[in-house]
Amino acid sequence: MNVISSESVRILLVDDTPTNLKVLSEALQGQGWKTLMAIDGESAIEQAEYALPDLILLDVMMPGIDGFATCERFKSSPKLQSIPIIFMTALSDAVNKVRGLDLGAVDYITK
Repeated sequence: MNVISSESVRILLVDDTPTNLKVLSEALQGQGWKTLMAIDGESAIEQAEYALPDLILLDVMMPGIDGFATCERFKSSPKLQSIPIIFMTALSDAVNKVRGLDLGAVDYITK
């Protein structure tokens, strides 16, 4: 049986609201997870290419490229396409949930 140690897992948090990043990062770090943070899609892609996180928690509504476009870029990159993405957003309608999952996200959580 393989047990994943929280100390070896890196989670990339992507949200344009610093307070959201801080709260989520503190909660995850409090459980022993390592976190990386990005405030937009472009910096998320840069961070992911450098650090190769094990999981990405991605907001949808961000300036520049939104979360959906960011997800598309992750999934089109041979280096990054296998990283699981979970959308975390205030958009709760079924159309956006389906869109996020169709783009390759493994889950879609409403904030």
